[in-house]
Amino acid sequence: MKPSKVELHFSDSKFQLRVDNKPFYINGAGVDFGSIKSLADFGGNAFRTWRVNNGEKSGLEILDEAHQNGLMVCMGLEIERERHGFDYDNQQAVAEQMESIKQDILALKDHPALLIWGIGNELNLRSKNPEVWSAINDLSKMIHNIDPNHPTTTMLAGAEPEVISLVAEKCPDLDLLSFQIYGAIDKLPRFVQESKYQGAYMITEWGATGHWECESTSWDRPIEANSTEKASDYHSRFLNYIAADAKQCIGSFVFLWGQKQERTPTWYGLFLDNNKCTEAAQVMQYLWTGKWAEHRVPQIGKLKVNGMLAEESISLQQGHIYSATIDIKYSGKSLSYRWELMKEVDRELQSDGGDFEPTPEIVWQQSDSHTSSKIEFSPQKSGEFRLFVYVDDCHGGSATANIPILIES
Repeated sequence: MKPSKVELHFSDSKFQLRVDNKPFYINGAGVDFGSIKSLADFGGNAFRTWRVNNGEKSGLEILDEAHQNGLMVCMGLEIERERHGFDYDNQQAVAEQMESIKQDILALKDHPALLIWGIGNELNLRSKNPEVWSAINDLSKMIHNIDPNHPTTTMLAGAEPEVISLVAEKCPDLDLLSFQIYGAIDKLPRFVQESKYQGAYMITEWGATGHWECESTSWDRPIEANSTEKASDYHSRFLNYIAADAKQCIGSFVFLWGQKQERTPTWYGLFLDNNKCTEAAQVMQYLWTGKWAEHRVPQIGKLKVNGMLAEESISLQQGHIYSATIDIKYSGKSLSYRWELMKEVDRELQSDGGDFEPTPEIVWQQSDSHTSSKIEFSPQKSGEFRLFVYVDDCHGGSATANIPILIES
């Protein structure tokens, strides 16, 4: 197979990515690997990975599937993190890492679905040793020597001006930078300006407001926006802070085209664990294609327990009976409701920087044909929990909301 020639062009004060000399604006997503075809069906043109081999598919298999679906790939290269114990002053370990990465480059560089090399993910997160950036720059040089057809970047946690300036200075061989920014995306234009960075960039993770950025209960559990509130955020953030920068931004990868557990099983995925799509997925389809889905996912209102909102830090008594209600706006018919009471993630098991996090236990659920937008429940155990509601249509869509609850004995 012949490799694609991917280049950054700069003219009329604007950067543009070109693939085989044709303009290519990245309308992409981070994916879990059961959703590649779905991304193409919704109008995306690219996806990013976090590593070459994800344990389910090899890098070659991922690129092949992308090519079959008309998608390009920002291929992530797994680089060791200081916060996981790697020492960037250990020259032998750094050299061994480079040799391992070199083998991945040699194996995949000529695949036509390859778009960009992403060297490491959020290496600035809790990093103190600046030698990590020397290693990244050396890796970029090595890649360019082997592969003249694809740009290199590194993915940064956030976009603080001092971090942008540091990495731009320490890694001059990188073709562009990549930022991963959620609720603070409204600060991105100011951050880039203050950093004095003049190069191109991508936003390689963005989406729902992060669990570290939002309001919390009095017992310090984050309050998640419902699926309709999130959809509104996706829409405005794309238009106001991604598409709005036509000079330096060459596109983005929304997070996550699939499902994952991170504080909750619904926080960051545009799909649920049963593959139903959320309103935010349809928003991305509209932003990418200009067309709304024929059957719109239900819109959801505020979830309340005994008339109280999450911001009121709801404390209940074990064994008592309580009511929960949700408002739904939907023009179709045949909605079904599923309610679940799930334990919160044990604090010592909470993930850091998107690492693996176990899904907590569901201790109660109700989802029979008589379940509706109002239920009664009686918590039988004390502790920290969340009450979830899922409202499914008959076209593969689902609206979601949850509320943290402290249950006392």
